Amino acid sequence: MLVTQALLAALALFISYGGNWLIGQCMIERPIMVGLIAGILLGDVTTGIIIGASLEAIFMGAINIGGAISAEPASATVLAVAFTVTSGIDQEAAIALAVPVAVVSAFFSIFMGSVVMNIFAPVLDRVAARGDEKGLYRMQFGTWAFKYFIFASIVFIAVLLGSAPVAALINLIPANVMAGLKACGALLPAVGMSLLMKMLWSKELAVYFFAGFICVSYLHLPMIGVAAIGVILAVVGALRDKEIFDLKKGGTAAASTAGGSSSEEEEFFA
Repeated sequence: MLVTQALLAALALFISYGGNWLIGQCMIERPIMVGLIAGILLGDVTTGIIIGASLEAIFMGAINIGGAISAEPASATVLAVAFTVTSGIDQEAAIALAVPVAVVSAFFSIFMGSVVMNIFAPVLDRVAARGDEKGLYRMQFGTWAFKYFIFASIVFIAVLLGSAPVAALINLIPANVMAGLKACGALLPAVGMSLLMKMLWSKELAVYFFAGFICVSYLHLPMIGVAAIGVILAVVGALRDKEIFDLKKGGTAAASTAGGSSSEEEEFFA
């Protein structure tokens, strides 16, 4: 049974993380999608969605650009879901443990991309120099399958060998330490949102932030209701901006027409 669950966890990572880079970075490697896929394959969709959404809030502000990788949350999400489903670990503790896993996975991802995959570069150059189009296709899909098979294999081994030790470790952790892990897991989404707000913050957007805070804290609106209000405000703002743009465009055209008429009159009387 555990072997089957480990295989399904590895398949979830291969589909989400590998599939994202096969069909044009379609964002299925984001934690909220990885959690859904892992939950479907492991038979607990609710847990997968909850953990995926929580980790998405944490890693929303972590953006990987080029070779600079701050975190690799896909593996962390799969392991968090797998450990919760297979070992019965609390979701909060699994979320807290997923953060260091994502950081370690980032270092491994850099090693794979910068060292291991460069082994194939001379072969790719020779195939391209020969003009072998079919060979290029084989190299493209072959190296892709090799890279993400390695990632999936690591997840398989981690779930197969790590779920029982992790469960035993969790049982040995004192209650006050476990309470601290749960508290950290609850705070980490706020940290992720803070990272995102640090990049997006401006005086113009501050009013919307405080409006959302009031809606949740004092009016007790659900997140779906706040999101719906946000969509309405976005549409109203877009329509207002379009109206201002049309007015400015119309005023510029009118000024140009008036200027042209005055110039023609001056030339006529001159």
